[in-house]
Amino acid sequence: MTEQPALRILVIGDSSAAGVGVCNQAEALAQPVAKLLAIKLGRLVTWQLVAKSGVNTEESLALVAHSELRPADFLVTALGTNDVTSQRAPHQFLQDYRRLVKEVRYRTGAVGLVATGLPPLRILPAACHPLRWYLGQYAIRLDRLLQHWISQDATARYISLDWAAKPLEMARDGFHPGSGQYRRWAELVSEQIADLLAKQDRLLA
Repeated sequence: MTEQPALRILVIGDSSAAGVGVCNQAEALAQPVAKLLAIKLGRLVTWQLVAKSGVNTEESLALVAHSELRPADFLVTALGTNDVTSQRAPHQFLQDYRRLVKEVRYRTGAVGLVATGLPPLRILPAACHPLRWYLGQYAIRLDRLLQHWISQDATARYISLDWAAKPLEMARDGFHPGSGQYRRWAELVSEQIADLLAKQDRLLA
């Protein structure tokens, strides 16, 4: 029996993708996703992380343009919070998101996509009311656009972060996920990748 090649994961995003809020990558997103998939699938899984604090979708395009991307099978994205805080127009947010995914797929060969929805900014401890309410409403608007777009792509999955609306479980800064939330997020991402991979295998069988 021929050994399966390594499954290659590429994670692109902002500070949450980068793991801000926890001490190291072992507690963040990319590395745990790879470990969980390796266990689920019984095969080697490699990962690459391209992320930077503060970037919105437009700025992520520049980040990717100046990054050396390795070949990948699945793309995982975590963007949108900084589009809210920088008040980018919803149509521009979605347009840049689509451009980013298209560019990364072209450069890496990645087919599968797991897009993370925007976090529930309405409960953000770091912001006071009524700013918190306003940011939350804006995030919901962008999130719905993202979710609708992803629903039209059979090779993509959307992951809601609404379950993370628990301020006491967040990082000390009151802005980023806590370790338990990163763990749950990684579990959800790995489940969606495994499901997409199984779907691909069925189509090829």
